[in-house]
Amino acid sequence: MTSPARPSPRLLPAHPLRAAVLMVGIVAVLWLLELADRTVFVSLDPPQGLDDDGIVPRTLDGLGGILWAPLLHGGFDHLASNTVPLLVFGFLVLAGGLGQFIAVTAVIWIVSGVGTWLIGSPGSTIGASGIIFGWFAFLLVRGFFARSAGQIVLAVVLFLIYGGLLLGVLPSNPGISWQAHLCGAIGGILAARIAVTADRRRTPPGTPAVP
Repeated sequence: MTSPARPSPRLLPAHPLRAAVLMVGIVAVLWLLELADRTVFVSLDPPQGLDDDGIVPRTLDGLGGILWAPLLHGGFDHLASNTVPLLVFGFLVLAGGLGQFIAVTAVIWIVSGVGTWLIGSPGSTIGASGIIFGWFAFLLVRGFFARSAGQIVLAVVLFLIYGGLLLGVLPSNPGISWQAHLCGAIGGILAARIAVTADRRRTPPGTPAVP
């Protein structure tokens, strides 16, 4: 006798409007923080303001940057380039629910930060790119771990649209931290494995899908 199939994982958040509002709110906080940095903190601590408080590899003082680096950006152009990927990938990651979103983001945040601290280039590394690459990697591999045809199709679509981002894990522009991108992607893959395993333990075969 075969066991009933597991319910199909969600591709979109259960409450899309709430998820969209949450992501817009998160990005709005980043913009307000950057505005404060450019106007207030630069005056208090010229010429870099908060930009020096990022991850400084292999230094004790730079460890604190693991917590703050994804919240800081090197100007409005830097933040603008991250805004759309943050909104899109973050919204899709919320398909697993707020709890999973927080857990996935925490794993990526820590792995990206610690990895950058260990292998990063000298100087202060800032920006949400590590989180972006982590969310992207999570969305790309989650379906394969879960054996979900729908999530695999979504991963293929995302790859066709944003696949060029993956080149960012390779050394290229000296001003761009490929190490943060690479470690963020590793964190995303690890988070996907953890999330899928947790889902399987929490949802036994035969549980009816929630509409």
